[in-house]
Amino acid sequence: MPTEVVTYCRICEPLCGLIATVEDGRLVKLRPDKEHPLSQGNACPKGIAFAEVQNDPDRVLHPLRRGADGEFERVTWEQAYDDIGARLKAVIDTHGRDGLGWYFGNPSSFSYSHTLWILAFVVGSGMRHLYSAGSQDVNNRFVASQLLYGSLTATPIPDLDRTDFLFMVGANPLVSHGSVMTAPRIKDKLRAIVDRGGRVVVVDPRRSETAKAFEHLPIRPDGDAWLLASMLQVLFAEGRTDSTAIAAQSVGADRLRAAVARFTPEHTQAITGIAPDQLRAMARELASARRAAIYGRTGTCLGRQGTLVAFLLDALALVTGNLDSEGGGVFGEEAFLGLDFVQRTGMIGYDRRRSRIGNFPDVLGSFPAAVMAKEITTPGKGRLRALFTSAGNPVLSVPNGDELEAALTELELFVSIDLYVNDTNRKADYILPATTFLERDDVPLPFGALSTTPFIQATERVVEPYGEAREEWEIIDEIAKRIGVVPFIATPKRVGAALSGLIRRVPGSSAATTPKALIDVALRLGAYGDRFGLRRGGLSMKKLRANPHGIVLRDHVETGVLKRVVKHTGGRVRLAPDEIIETLASLGDRREDPDFPLRLIGLRELKSHNSWMHNSEFLMRGNRAHTARVNPVDAEAAGIEDGKPFRIASAHGSIELPAFLTDEVGPGTIAVPHGWGHRGGWQVANAAGGVNVNLLMSTAVEDIEPLAGMAHLNGVPVRIEPVA
Repeated sequence: MPTEVVTYCRICEPLCGLIATVEDGRLVKLRPDKEHPLSQGNACPKGIAFAEVQNDPDRVLHPLRRGADGEFERVTWEQAYDDIGARLKAVIDTHGRDGLGWYFGNPSSFSYSHTLWILAFVVGSGMRHLYSAGSQDVNNRFVASQLLYGSLTATPIPDLDRTDFLFMVGANPLVSHGSVMTAPRIKDKLRAIVDRGGRVVVVDPRRSETAKAFEHLPIRPDGDAWLLASMLQVLFAEGRTDSTAIAAQSVGADRLRAAVARFTPEHTQAITGIAPDQLRAMARELASARRAAIYGRTGTCLGRQGTLVAFLLDALALVTGNLDSEGGGVFGEEAFLGLDFVQRTGMIGYDRRRSRIGNFPDVLGSFPAAVMAKEITTPGKGRLRALFTSAGNPVLSVPNGDELEAALTELELFVSIDLYVNDTNRKADYILPATTFLERDDVPLPFGALSTTPFIQATERVVEPYGEAREEWEIIDEIAKRIGVVPFIATPKRVGAALSGLIRRVPGSSAATTPKALIDVALRLGAYGDRFGLRRGGLSMKKLRANPHGIVLRDHVETGVLKRVVKHTGGRVRLAPDEIIETLASLGDRREDPDFPLRLIGLRELKSHNSWMHNSEFLMRGNRAHTARVNPVDAEAAGIEDGKPFRIASAHGSIELPAFLTDEVGPGTIAVPHGWGHRGGWQVANAAGGVNVNLLMSTAVEDIEPLAGMAHLNGVPVRIEPVA
């Protein structure tokens, strides 16, 4: 008989509740969980379609080894582990551990055990080469938080349920469902703002799905830094700032005022495309709103000035009295003894080390993925020689994937842990089969502090792993053993003393404990934990499993917590760190290239998720195709027809795909969805693989954002031309 199992989705950040129907050990279907306190019976098409990923006949279910002919053959786990271990030892013996590297993709953030054991392996091995999808997504947000608050993970989230004015820059939550913010049913929350008499303003070069539903303030691509600096200039010049909040919460306001003084709306109009009267009106309306929340996401992260933009968003909130304030930007609290604790132990941080190529600072231990190819191919001490990838496809997600694909062949060892043979790991020596999120237990470790309603849920595995798939942490642990690495214990002399001591105190555990034991300790010692029975009613994994639909911890995120959040001496937000003032000083009039007169931006689609999930027939039905949004004015000038292939060229490459003529992008703007470009047999047979838009992007050191190592993926100069 079929059984139903309560679980939750781990594709994107709302973490919507799901009910899985299981029969004979196989997943039959997924449906929304009506009893989930927050998602309340809502789930997006991707969550429902994950049943097709779970049962996909193209999944890798057995360890694969690439032969001399380039084809993969099935091997046993022991064969794979033994050979990988022996080859790793050879690399270490010859070149040291500086030659080891790891790249992890976005899905790893949704698995606590995967995240913990990558950290465990990196710390234990002393690995230097760590890369992630963060340098194509969110690392600038972490660095801005470090500069502002002294903590990489102190991230304000918009108080959606109590705000009167939501000012969103470069975000499209009706499609993304919210990012760096956990807010199930976000469409309802946004509409509720308007229903209670408030406003939702969307700043975007494209009239996105969210912009169509609310107020749209069009901006030219990559003009966000100038817009925000100009709004600050207006507020300072007109005396519309909140002097009480500035005095109580911050230092450096006068220096910031001086730094933005030259960014008048008249000065910035040529770059932003926003008329001075319109910009001044928006700044005044924001300042006069009773409660305003300011939020920016991926569109603000991937231009030339990603860290500056994230910084100015929070600065704008603070100077208007909307930071750590009801209805403004609020700070959640981790339920676990988690990221803040790990930062305080020194295991992760900012600018503790510098990359060999480009001299970029590390962010949470990782370097820009855009330099990964050059780290492989550039001779010298510390060259990347053995690489692991997990839950990632960097050939599609980093700039200039062709460069990376060629570089991968120069590695002495390349091992991938994944669900599929993808565009990256088809060059791997081994592909090791990972479990899906339905085949492992989980808790939302990194997302608790980002939830607009403090909430926590745990899930056991829904089905046993198919085939020979194993959890990522188990695979990492076995490889660590083969080279004598003990998780979290660095050798020599670098020891995460606080954490390793804590592990040893877990009843019945050793230094080589499991993620399950560790997470229970982290929860019991966290903000809501039971302190091992000392706090009545506190959280433990046992309590979470007794409440499978999850537990609401509070109705709202608390305010008045800023002094607890800020780690700088004195407990004040720094509005004028040298890095930001210097970046503002260098922000000049943007030079236009007559050979590439248009600007390219990315976009997210409702039925796609980064570089995966194109293998779902449910999501790809309706003859979905990869097309570029082009304004009819630009199309006519270039001789491009609707639905016909055309060429987009940058200084770094070119792609060809069909045109979709629409005025949702203004003249001068081209929009291309990211995540397409798959080659090989793992997309649905009737769905075109599309093209890799990141082939237009640069990996030159000077084109990588210097403070956070962000790839330049938005506002890229291009030209368009018809295909003969």
